[in-house]
Amino acid sequence: MIVVDTNVIGYLYLTSGRSEQAEKALLKDAQWAAPILWRSELRNVLAGYIRKGQLSCGDAIRIMDEAEMLMQNGEYEVNSVAVMELVKGSTCSAYDCEFVALARDLGIRLITVDKQILKQFPEDALSLEAFVHQDEDDG
Repeated sequence: MIVVDTNVIGYLYLTSGRSEQAEKALLKDAQWAAPILWRSELRNVLAGYIRKGQLSCGDAIRIMDEAEMLMQNGEYEVNSVAVMELVKGSTCSAYDCEFVALARDLGIRLITVDKQILKQFPEDALSLEAFVHQDEDDG
């Protein structure tokens, strides 16, 4: 099991330069976890695509449905005290700290592309690229 941030979830459904990495991450570990916040963040990303004319509302709804099915049984409430403690010791947003707090609570890594999280929480976070290529370097 891995904690993934909203960007990683979004890369599965919205074509980008990182979509292939997200697909490889899913093949490597299909048990994804995230704070419930991921839903609101992905809705916001999809809203931006709709407003720019890059996605129809129907497609956005379909993507949200598929993502919710993927994350079923992998959504967690996050302890506010833990989040605030992480905020206090970093310059990351409370939103970002929710993902870090969940990874710590579950004792697993957060997979992200967020450079600020990777820099401030190197013991908790691993880049999507590093996660995907982790075992390839050994073989």
